[in-house]
Amino acid sequence: MRSEHRLDSLSSLLLPFRNPAPGPRLPEGYRSESDGDVCWQALNKLLAGCGEQQRSAERWQRVLACSAWHLGIRDASGQLVGFIRATSDQALNANLWDLLTDPTDPGRGLVIQALVQLALARLRRELGGCSISLSAPPEALSALQQAGFIVDPGGIRAMGLTLSQAASD
Repeated sequence: MRSEHRLDSLSSLLLPFRNPAPGPRLPEGYRSESDGDVCWQALNKLLAGCGEQQRSAERWQRVLACSAWHLGIRDASGQLVGFIRATSDQALNANLWDLLTDPTDPGRGLVIQALVQLALARLRRELGGCSISLSAPPEALSALQQAGFIVDPGGIRAMGLTLSQAASD
């Protein structure tokens, strides 16, 4: 096995407990959905657009089965333009994964804000008091700070390790 080290600039965040800010208004015709069926090809299109490695249908099935929930945002034509999922130990910790938005979508900034606000509202409702960790792209920094996250509190940074199989000969 080959391992790759990757340091994410937003992977260590602290969310103070306070009342949530009002969520952003999505562009006309956009809609959010919760825990619905999501096509793995649409998820891979978002991953590819964000410069991330795509996953097989089986991997997506496992990832979604192990998630507590997931949220999506679709544009007026029904295309998936945003996605986020959560895992949790149902007690102390919650993790947000795959904060993905279509980089070509004209409403991308609002989609990022909406995903962050919707995810945090759900976590507060279902798992209030959990610490929240996430890895996010740089374009999400503003939305995360508006939601109350503090990047690298006290200089604490986190690192992620991605394990991948070496190609067979």
